[in-house]
Amino acid sequence: MATQTQTLTGLLKRVAHEFPDRRALSVSGKLDLTHARLDELVERAASRLASAGVKPGDVVALTFPNTVEFVVMFLAVIRARATAAPLNAAYTAEEFEFYLSDSESKLLLTSRDGNAAAESAASKLQIRHSTAALSVKDSELALSLPPPSESGANSLDQLPVNEPADGALFLHTSGTTSRPKGVPLTQLNLASSVQNIKSVYKLTESDSTVIVLPLFHVHGLLAGLLSSLAAGAAVTLPAAGRFSASTFWQDMVKYNATWYTAVPTIHQIILDRHSSTPKPVYPKLRFIRSCSASLAPSILARLEEAFGAPVLEAYAMTEATHLMSSNPLPEDGPHKPGSVGKPVGQEMAILSEDGEIQGPNSNGEVCIRGPNVTKGYKNNPEANKSGFLFGWFHTGDLGYFDSDGYLHLVGRIKELVNRGGNFHSLFDQLLTFHICSKCHS
Repeated sequence: MATQTQTLTGLLKRVAHEFPDRRALSVSGKLDLTHARLDELVERAASRLASAGVKPGDVVALTFPNTVEFVVMFLAVIRARATAAPLNAAYTAEEFEFYLSDSESKLLLTSRDGNAAAESAASKLQIRHSTAALSVKDSELALSLPPPSESGANSLDQLPVNEPADGALFLHTSGTTSRPKGVPLTQLNLASSVQNIKSVYKLTESDSTVIVLPLFHVHGLLAGLLSSLAAGAAVTLPAAGRFSASTFWQDMVKYNATWYTAVPTIHQIILDRHSSTPKPVYPKLRFIRSCSASLAPSILARLEEAFGAPVLEAYAMTEATHLMSSNPLPEDGPHKPGSVGKPVGQEMAILSEDGEIQGPNSNGEVCIRGPNVTKGYKNNPEANKSGFLFGWFHTGDLGYFDSDGYLHLVGRIKELVNRGGNFHSLFDQLLTFHICSKCHS
């Protein structure tokens, strides 16, 4: 039973058992799947992957719009004890070649429409390509994989149990000047993160959200999709497969949304749309969440005034499987504009350059440790040497805790430089604070 709560697949299995008939996933105006039906589709797809030769530990790349096929296949890959590597469908062939090669992917999954750049790169690297398509009529999934063999006919019963240490997700992150770094994340990392997100925002089966962020990015994937599913809540995907300001509130109202999470740029678009073409009715939201870049206090105030819900700013990184800290819900404490809140489900400290923990209102590097944090970058000993010091993961961000324990970010440490074999961080040279989409998530 402990293993069930230490793996994402275990958490989702429990939800399918507890809330089988509750809505899990919708494509706006097209399709609704219950938690039980989603679980069934994932099991069947995982069985097909295993029958087609996908082995535990294999990396499977996925490049899709925000579609139900992506959700099913992502969950099927990790159910089969393989590692999912979601990729931006807008990459060039050269970019796909780098990411497919660096992740050592064994299989590329796309929609039936395909992706010419990804397929070209996969062909060059001799990586197999398969497609997935879900029928709206009967919600059956068609996969262009070899049919199950005689020996694999009962492989649904033979799928191995997922273990906390299983690799589950592989993403890339990078500093402002460095080569992208591969970040492997385990089932335990994912389970820990979704439970942290569920806990701080009190997500339950009564919640509902509309996905506005790309699911190849850890923000949308973890905070929007997986945490909702693990809470027994409902998720709606826009019919267009991506965020659309013209349909956002229509979907939010239709599917009784109780919250949403977005980056400041999208919050600004939503505000601009509200100013130019206000809707007659807005849903009653429990909260609005902002992450992945600093939210201006003036925008936060305008969002709260326009939509009548607290706006909770959070702080996250790919290496932490997304969430690190967040402002709390109103019943749990004040939310402070300009602060990214309190640590959630992990240890966090402000360290000096020599590893000493700093007290309140003293600047230093934000460092974390906990079950949500990656064990290290893939094939990158230099990044691991500089990123994991004094028993902590070093984020590269400068900040301080105020007297109430709220984290304030003030800058970013420049890339570490190697001097005579020793790494020295340049605390005295701050970059203008900006959490770019490639390095923080």
